[in-house]
Amino acid sequence: MPFFLLLVLAGIVAWVVVPNKPVSFFSNRMYPNLTKGFGMIGPKDFFPLLDFAYMPNNSLTPSLQEQLCQLYPRLKVLAFGAKPESTLHTYFPSFLSRATPNCPSEMKKELLSSLTECLMVDPLSASVWRQLYPKHLSQSSLLLKHLLRSWERIPKKTRRFLQETIQSFKLTNQELLRKGNCNNHDVITCDTACKDLLQQTRGCQLPWKQLLLLVLIFAIGFLCYDFRSHSSFQASLSGRLLQSSGFLPAGQQACAKIYSYSLQCYSWLKETLPAWGSQLLSMTRPSLQLAWAHINTTVSFLSAHCASHVACFGDSLTSLSQGLPDALNQLLHSVRGLFLLLYKTVLLPLWHMLLEALARAQHHCHEACRGEVTWDCVKTQLSEAAHWTWLCLQDVTVAFLDWALAMISQQ
Repeated sequence: MPFFLLLVLAGIVAWVVVPNKPVSFFSNRMYPNLTKGFGMIGPKDFFPLLDFAYMPNNSLTPSLQEQLCQLYPRLKVLAFGAKPESTLHTYFPSFLSRATPNCPSEMKKELLSSLTECLMVDPLSASVWRQLYPKHLSQSSLLLKHLLRSWERIPKKTRRFLQETIQSFKLTNQELLRKGNCNNHDVITCDTACKDLLQQTRGCQLPWKQLLLLVLIFAIGFLCYDFRSHSSFQASLSGRLLQSSGFLPAGQQACAKIYSYSLQCYSWLKETLPAWGSQLLSMTRPSLQLAWAHINTTVSFLSAHCASHVACFGDSLTSLSQGLPDALNQLLHSVRGLFLLLYKTVLLPLWHMLLEALARAQHHCHEACRGEVTWDCVKTQLSEAAHWTWLCLQDVTVAFLDWALAMISQQ
């Protein structure tokens, strides 16, 4: 038994023998000012005192153990010293190893409180915990559950780095479960506690996206029910509300103006577009034909000479690599292989796809308008494009509604 422990027990015996002395006999006679005792108790002397104070069935009598429990808070202050923010991480491993599920309840309460104090005061305690975590899963599960219960009392600064620590524990849990080299029950317990703590760190944030989606679906459903139950928009509750508020007349005027302008634009396009289209086609047809001929010539030239240039470039790299060190020679060989792979697998397929797309576009224009741009041809193409767009929008809307209902059902 350490000498200081004997000294403490002697002080307790003296207090018991002299019952008229106050409870602070030992502390006031030996340490009237606790700052004078900093440094006299280290981890080797402190933890035997902790065990004697809280462990049952030890060599102390119940009265001595009770008095040691009363002196323990002052001894704890002496042990932590004047700068606990730089020393508490040295106490963390011993606190954690003692916090087993089978330890006495009072001792467990004191250990969890001390571990939380270490994490809040000394930032290095979190890094120590990360190193000890895989070998102390059962103790860590108790500490994680205690942190979850006392999360609101932990300072916000401590919560931030604890969140990073718990996130690293979650990754460690997944790795341990994948390897299966430890007790899966402890890992599952720690993983559940980590998930609950991470959920707690996010706070009670409102799911704005889900709420907005619910409001949108509710508004659409209410409008559909309102219109269907009243057989018309004017007789519906929404229509009467818009009519009384003045929004409906303003909206009708705006729609009438938009419809009038649309008719004017439609008539103007119907009159001017065929003439302009024919004139534009007659003006640009020779240039387009010439450009198409030049494109075909350019493609043929590139296709004929590109392979020879690539081979020439490869030969030049080979001749250059003969006078270089082995490392540079290997690098140039890799660059050559990469260039050839890029040319064969990316550039040539893209070029052929572009040519095919241009050919299909020219064939489609020739087949659709038969060489003459008329209003009927343009209107037909626009109608087909609008119909195809409308079908795509319907498919996207149905898929979005299915996803929204699935998300709501999961909440």
